[in-house]
Amino acid sequence: MQHCCKFSAVIHKEGDWYVSWCPELDIASQGKDVEEAICNLKEAVELYLEDEETTIVEVDSILTTTFEVVYDSHSHSVST
Repeated sequence: MQHCCKFSAVIHKEGDWYVSWCPELDIASQGKDVEEAICNLKEAVELYLEDEETTIVEVDSILTTTFEVVYDSHSHSVST
């Protein structure tokens, strides 16, 4: 029997790659562009869900946002 579930994807760039992450299942993938990163994440989630022992916790919605933090740059190194 087929089921349909909606999941969230959080995407950020790391070097030359786009990393995509599904917070509901804690699964990540990557791609050379945003579309490929999402496609690869979808494939990874489909493979994960094929496991018969997988439990899916349905979440109505995920709120994502950004925020800024000001800190002393002398005490931490930041990579971009």
